[in-house]
Amino acid sequence: MANMNRRMFLKGTAAAAIALPQIVPSSVFGANAPSKRIVMGAIGVGGMGTGNLRGFLGYKNVQVIAVCDVEKAHRDRAKGYVDSKYKNKDCKTYNDFRKITRAADIDAVCIATPDHWHVLPAIDAAKNKKDMYVEKPLTLTIAEGRALADTVKRYGRILQTGSQQRSDSKFRRACELVRNGRIGDLKNVIVKIPGNNKSCKSWKPEPVPEGFDYNFWLGQAPEAPYCKARCHYQFRFILDYSGGQVTNFGAHHLDIAQWGIGTDTSGPVEVSDAGGVFPTEGLFTTATKVNFKAKYANGVTLQCKTGGSGTRFEGSKGSVEVSRGRIKTEPASLAKEVFGADEIHLYKSSNHKTNFLDCIRTRKQPICNAEIGHRSASLCHLGNIAMLCKKTLKWDPKTEKFTDDKQANAMVSRMMRPPWSL
Repeated sequence: MANMNRRMFLKGTAAAAIALPQIVPSSVFGANAPSKRIVMGAIGVGGMGTGNLRGFLGYKNVQVIAVCDVEKAHRDRAKGYVDSKYKNKDCKTYNDFRKITRAADIDAVCIATPDHWHVLPAIDAAKNKKDMYVEKPLTLTIAEGRALADTVKRYGRILQTGSQQRSDSKFRRACELVRNGRIGDLKNVIVKIPGNNKSCKSWKPEPVPEGFDYNFWLGQAPEAPYCKARCHYQFRFILDYSGGQVTNFGAHHLDIAQWGIGTDTSGPVEVSDAGGVFPTEGLFTTATKVNFKAKYANGVTLQCKTGGSGTRFEGSKGSVEVSRGRIKTEPASLAKEVFGADEIHLYKSSNHKTNFLDCIRTRKQPICNAEIGHRSASLCHLGNIAMLCKKTLKWDPKTEKFTDDKQANAMVSRMMRPPWSL
């Protein structure tokens, strides 16, 4: 009887083992355990979007399952990258970003659309419990930025702005020298950005290419006839969709200025035109020559102008200038400065995408979160507004309104073409 009961017991447990799902310890998979994998979707897979997509595909603990773009050629190319990576044909493709932002099986999204299409997908993603990596400049308008930052905070999401210079040790080092007083009292900041070498004085309407949802591409922007020069990289030089080199390179270098000044969650109190020049004809409408100034409550002045690329901090005892691939200090001995344990050590990130993915797991704020991205983009927008108005304008960084200037305050937000709205 004992032997029979034992055989019956073993037979029963064997059957149960076959019937029930196997429980495999996560240590077998390590960081690649299905429960630890971040499932992503990519929205906007053109130039920068392709680079970001391929970057995330390089992480073993990330799985991309869907891509979205209003241009079929972009979707198909992106799908090819994804399927090739995973050796299958499973990647889904969509024309409408909401298919990704509202998908139950997606944890995070990468948004690399034209500038006027950054905020609406990001807000929808936040409301649907998605974390997001959003290309710079984070916003098209100041009002958009406030709406996005508030929404991200309300829903407890992680947002990384694609201002990757913050994850470069040279830029962190420069800002730490400034913040720890190594150049004395900070007096001036000079930001140089490349000129707008694009021009489009003559153009004419063209047929919309097959496979391109041009109406969706326009989105919130005013209705306008299609022409090739309006879209892709060159959208940056049309104010309906972007802010020219101010929001292109300026979004990087003005972001570092904010970091060094210590105004990540604030901004200047005054901004003024110093000789900005805009086209008087043609398709492109952003400044061909940039020159504006800003003043901060602590007395620091900032100037952003055409001609170069980088950020220079000038203090009472020295200076530090930083750009991609180069940092220069005056005096040269500042390069060897060591910071004490009780001094300011800025947020350290050695890789922007890795920092984003780490923060998804830990729920800590990334190095360039929504509020920081919004404030840096706002400085870009303030400069453009001052140059367009040809004025010196008083700005309240708390209320995010101009003081007694209806013309300028009308530019803090924009009307959106139906059916789109914040």
